[in-house]
Amino acid sequence: MELVQVGEKTYYIKNPTNIGIYKENEKDIWLIDSGNDKDAGKKILKIVEENYWNVKGIINTHSHADHIGGNQVIQNRTNCQILCRGIENYFIQSPILEPSFLYGGYPMDELQDNKFLMAKESNVEKIEDHFLKELEYISLKGHSFDMIGIKTSDDIYFLGDSLISEETIKKYHIFFLYDIQEYLNTLDMLQNLNGKLYIPSHCEATEDISYLIQMNRDKIYEIANTILSICKEPQTFDSLLKALFDHYDLVLNIYQYVLVGNTVKSYLAWLKNNHQIDIFIQDNTLFWKISN
Repeated sequence: MELVQVGEKTYYIKNPTNIGIYKENEKDIWLIDSGNDKDAGKKILKIVEENYWNVKGIINTHSHADHIGGNQVIQNRTNCQILCRGIENYFIQSPILEPSFLYGGYPMDELQDNKFLMAKESNVEKIEDHFLKELEYISLKGHSFDMIGIKTSDDIYFLGDSLISEETIKKYHIFFLYDIQEYLNTLDMLQNLNGKLYIPSHCEATEDISYLIQMNRDKIYEIANTILSICKEPQTFDSLLKALFDHYDLVLNIYQYVLVGNTVKSYLAWLKNNHQIDIFIQDNTLFWKISN
């Protein structure tokens, strides 16, 4: 982990999930996300101690395990507040909800034993109930239910998973999304932000996010059109998922089945709600087919 100062009061820790730090004063800091597990939390605490800081609180952009994995160890050691928004709070307090949501039922052991799908619980409060003098939160729905970004007084934005990196898009193509329309709305909103620096959770810090915005938007429409092309002939969900994995040369495992599968269901709902695709049931089997 590398600590980087990017503003008078704003820092971040370069990490697979970038960690924001905002100095409220010479001693007290706010963390923005906490990494993917307790080891990340311990490394964050080591950096905090080396700088003689005190963790006043953690703001979680959303409840996915790679953003809240260090919550428990940091909160246990510092007794800090943890803030998040809306539905995300329930998932942080009851992490079993994440694999249950992804799987669509009670999750098998493999899904509960994976730290990237199920973090440790922590005590969290609604950010809506707290006034943060020099920090502003913005809505970034789409990737998750009620994801937020944080703008610091240095005019620096922490953007959570509202933008997926070029490397990830080229390697995996289908990145996790909960609500396709809300994600497109968020991309439109991001185009109008005016900040000095933008720090997505899994991308390099950058002064210009326009290229990433367009790449993310283009990939969404590409995937949607691929689904429509496959569904020219009636498809079950599993036959469609296989066709997508074959098309993008991906390898299916149980973790990709729930993550990509959940995302594909979100695409199907979006396309159906926009009257581009229909469902029908035949011989007790549900099929998807493009609308006539």
